[in-house]
Amino acid sequence: MSVTVFLVVLFAALLHASWNAVIKTGGDRFQGMLLLTLSQGVMGLLMAVVFPWPASAAWPWLLASGVLHTAYKLFLAAAYGHGDLSRVYPIARGTAPMITALVGVFVLADEVSGVEYAGILAVGFGVVLMAQGVFANGEGRRLLPLALGSALCTAGYSLVDGVGARIAMDAASFTGWMFFLDAMFFAVAALFWRGAAVFSASGLAWRRGTLAGALSLGAYWIAVWAMTKAPIALVASLRETSVLFAMLIGIFIMRERADPGKLLAGGLILSGVLLMRL
Repeated sequence: MSVTVFLVVLFAALLHASWNAVIKTGGDRFQGMLLLTLSQGVMGLLMAVVFPWPASAAWPWLLASGVLHTAYKLFLAAAYGHGDLSRVYPIARGTAPMITALVGVFVLADEVSGVEYAGILAVGFGVVLMAQGVFANGEGRRLLPLALGSALCTAGYSLVDGVGARIAMDAASFTGWMFFLDAMFFAVAALFWRGAAVFSASGLAWRRGTLAGALSLGAYWIAVWAMTKAPIALVASLRETSVLFAMLIGIFIMRERADPGKLLAGGLILSGVLLMRL
């Protein structure tokens, strides 16, 4: 992984933590996720029109990606209804890179060194440790299966999108169509889950959703591009440093508690990042 790709993926991690904070601080998290997704769909359609048509072999990957992204957002929105940003986010993001790396050993041709795998594990253990307060502080445990479901979907779309973007031969085109399909699938799911009323939102809610959508699209566009330039497992793991950014946002902006466990977890995450750069 080059220094340029490394730094750009770190910036994408900051964007990712930021859009989650925007959604978490909103009133109706599910509606916020819907508005985010719909705004992304419009942006994605504009990208799809501007950039070259993806290779035909990429379309099965695009359809699979749309389904996985929709499932990921459904799980995440539900999890945020039961826990704080600094608890849900680490669990949802923390186990995903380890799943991605494990599956990647068997299905991908990328070469990842032992030191790099040590970095992946350090990042994973760090973000899981950051979430230990669910048990230590007696917090709502209903968030756990929802957050883990989100993690499984994250690992799934990381692999699908990394391979699909390579097949499409254009990361921007793949990302645009993926977000458009995701918006279509999520809109159908929202209609069945909450009915037509969920589409009726205030101007403020739409502005928040559009801001979160722009941050999310920028973050993932960068990630998909990076997966065409570096091993997918490394990019997927490095993206999880967004947990550290989420912790800082939670402590300094949302005034969440900065306990020793969170600080230790942050140190593990930084150690993992450094290992991946050796």
